[in-house]
Amino acid sequence: MSQFDCFVVFAEMRTGSNLLEAALNDLPGVTCHGEAFNPALIGYPKRTEILGITREARDADPSVLWTRIKTAEGLNGCRFFHDHDPRVLSAMLEDRRCAKIVLTRNPVESYVSLKLARATGQWKLGDAKHRKDTPQAAFDAAEFEAHLEGLQGFQIGLMRALQVTGQTAFYIDYEDAQDLEVLNGLAVWLGIEGRLSALPSSLVVQNPEALAEKVADFPAMEASLAKIDRFNLSRTPNFEPRRGPGVPAFVGCGAGLLYLPIRPGLDAPIRDWLAKLGPLEGDFSQKTLRQWKRKHVGHRSFAVVRHPLLRAHLVFAALLSQDGMLEIREVLRRTYKLPLPPEGKPMAVQDWAAGLLAFLGWLKANLNAQTSLAVHPLWASQSASLQGIAQFALPDLIAREDRLPDDLAALAQAVGIEAPVFTAPQGDTAPVKLAEVWMPDLEQAAADTYSRDYMQFGFGPWKRKKG
Repeated sequence: MSQFDCFVVFAEMRTGSNLLEAALNDLPGVTCHGEAFNPALIGYPKRTEILGITREARDADPSVLWTRIKTAEGLNGCRFFHDHDPRVLSAMLEDRRCAKIVLTRNPVESYVSLKLARATGQWKLGDAKHRKDTPQAAFDAAEFEAHLEGLQGFQIGLMRALQVTGQTAFYIDYEDAQDLEVLNGLAVWLGIEGRLSALPSSLVVQNPEALAEKVADFPAMEASLAKIDRFNLSRTPNFEPRRGPGVPAFVGCGAGLLYLPIRPGLDAPIRDWLAKLGPLEGDFSQKTLRQWKRKHVGHRSFAVVRHPLLRAHLVFAALLSQDGMLEIREVLRRTYKLPLPPEGKPMAVQDWAAGLLAFLGWLKANLNAQTSLAVHPLWASQSASLQGIAQFALPDLIAREDRLPDDLAALAQAVGIEAPVFTAPQGDTAPVKLAEVWMPDLEQAAADTYSRDYMQFGFGPWKRKKG
């Protein structure tokens, strides 16, 4: 007896899903109902209903059709593409008694096949004698990258959903869908007793030629594909834990501006500036922040980022001086052998650069989840902090500390208020100034530690900026 009540074939256009569906329908007791949740049709072109559920009823509530498919006699299912009705996707993925079949194809092949099908209007072929004359496809690099991004995004989403729910899928490739042994292996996995004795005879491959014959300018396509980072080799690895939005730290003012702090920052000067525009509100919950936003129609929110080297320098200063950092400081000194002074003793100016350099080295490992200490909000990357904030409040402006007077003036203008000039204070509030201890090794260590921040926000060397 099958362990499944139903199934779904996750596929895309031109991946061989029609052929796979035909094979499934040839298995005794199995029925695949086409693209049951395609917004443009129901199941197949010219079909008006599936299992008594009309297209109108499905559009009003897709769960009605999915329930009917699940409870129909035999093992029933459908094909589902990335642009089908998203309202039913979670129900499919979360149901452990729904078999997940993931059909894939070389994305270049599927893209070229899609171009040819659109050019000829022929989406299925039952006999080669009915094949329409096929012009060569024109390869568009930008269009292909969008095609690839859509495929990869959907596949990554499927994989994560299966991982977090502890499920597995039956993965099958375009070529595998034409392999009788693999198809019968799928029947075994589904728990179906029947087996296929032959491949479906109702469909044949439409364009069996090599890619070089199907693409108008094949060398140009090869050159374009060479520029695509297919394996994401240029990606900056990121093992930093995700952060929450930190809503209680947000600060709103009566003029309709909302400040989204990233520690350590110029909080006090920014709060003083906001207070000149209207009464301040803080200690928000998500509920009260929603109420504040509804009350202040036309509101604008902003966050402020600062140079990663200066920020690390200020974090280091806080680590040495704040009582709340005592335990962390001792762990860094005793366990990780950072050259930090014992409790109660200040760090000598001549030792500051070496201490900061050692801290940056440890910090790189910490952000990569390689230390026993958790990533503290004080030194979490600004990228991760903003990603956390954006879970609940997307900033209208990401201001830069070095041009904050101009950025805040533009923000005030956006909400139609006359604001006082923001007088930028001295950003380096550490007892030892970064300009006094700067050296190239510190610059490089900061770039290695906060590489994502440098890339995301376009930061250059701090020394060059200051000089």
